[in-house]
Amino acid sequence: MRMRPTLSWIPDADLPPGTTDLEPVVETLGRGGVLVLTGAGISTESGIPDYRGEGGSLSRHTPMTYQDFTASAGARRRYWARSHLGWRTFGRARPNAGHRAVAAFGRHGLLTGVVTQNVDGLHQAAGSEGTVELHGSLARVVCLSCGATGSRRELAARLEEANRGFAPLPAALNPDGDADLRDDQVGGFRVVPCAACGGVLKPDVVFFGESVPPERVAHCRELVDRAAALLVLGSSLTVMSGLRFVRQAAAAGKPVLIVNRDVTRGDRHAAARVALPLGPALTAVAARLGVPVDDPSL
Repeated sequence: MRMRPTLSWIPDADLPPGTTDLEPVVETLGRGGVLVLTGAGISTESGIPDYRGEGGSLSRHTPMTYQDFTASAGARRRYWARSHLGWRTFGRARPNAGHRAVAAFGRHGLLTGVVTQNVDGLHQAAGSEGTVELHGSLARVVCLSCGATGSRRELAARLEEANRGFAPLPAALNPDGDADLRDDQVGGFRVVPCAACGGVLKPDVVFFGESVPPERVAHCRELVDRAAALLVLGSSLTVMSGLRFVRQAAAAGKPVLIVNRDVTRGDRHAAARVALPLGPALTAVAARLGVPVDDPSL
């Protein structure tokens, strides 16, 4: 029997409360040597919903698992129909104030790196160089047969050609880039194969129920080892892929700071959790540190 991935957790009653005091974040970033770990919450101000916050997609949507995707042609058809429709919106998302502030901290020499659990590419679009995409990127696709990789935009063009007139009205967009559609809206959607070998194409992302590549985990652990502190932004830390780095930093005696409006699974390991919206909070931190943040209107 296949096990379903962990999608939620029940907070302990004795978790420390959040604060609205940004001073710990200001002081930690001011000393430099900070590794940033981000989750879906940093992209909500770009119009991409999160999984577990208020109104998060898990309240109405169960993400595709690797096991379901690989086992069923019907599941793949549902996934690609929903993802193709969602890509039309997801692919147009732009960095928000939180992404721009993180990029500014990096340019100012305050960060040792950025690790993101997101698959939206918005940190790179904001100018954060060397961002580690822990869960991959929706901008790429990979063939499960021959291993060839390709551009999602090229695949989108092929799917448009194969599904002319496909434009059902979705109920909502999800953080993994797909749109909520009923089974009857998927209908006769046509999935296209790998152009090189005719094999099954998959987005180059880590699905729920799939493991992050070991070499990527090892690289992130090295980044934690080299950092003086860890700053978590917009992640509930529900899944182990991100929580393990919080535990590693805490075990090594490194300060862990979290900026997330809701409680997280890492709160007990943190020196403080700041319960404020990320864009305004990080913009305020940048101002207090004298770090200029790009103005998107210029």
